[in-house]
Amino acid sequence: MAEKLRPCSRCHGFAEAELCPICADPRRDPTVLCVVEEPGAILPIERTNEFRGGYHVLGGALSPIDGVDPDDLTIDALERRIDAEGVTEVVLATNPTMTGEATALYLADLFRGRVRMTRLASGLPVGADLEHADELTLGRALLGRRDL
Repeated sequence: MAEKLRPCSRCHGFAEAELCPICADPRRDPTVLCVVEEPGAILPIERTNEFRGGYHVLGGALSPIDGVDPDDLTIDALERRIDAEGVTEVVLATNPTMTGEATALYLADLFRGRVRMTRLASGLPVGADLEHADELTLGRALLGRRDL
């Protein structure tokens, strides 16, 4: 099966045909795109059954130290999709690492005012003990708190 895999012509995820099954599904909401760094990040999101939009795979994260600049990612293709497909929201689901955060900030600045830019929430996992949480995770949980 791995021999048949190729990049989806639309989202750059894994596909066996021109389009991956997600891009080919007419029941998906084409106005909401979830942006991930690599194709492997799509499956965990899909397993939640909480997201019904499309995806866009960047092919990595910005890292000037490693020589990864915006031109090395599929940001131009993302911009074309936003303009051509009537996208109204971009969900930034890059990894919570330094490069993932830098990529999310870059994209938020690039597309701010054109589409709604949102970021996956981060913080304490369900079942976690506060005494075992690191400062960064606990700080993000406090910043991302919501009304009940």
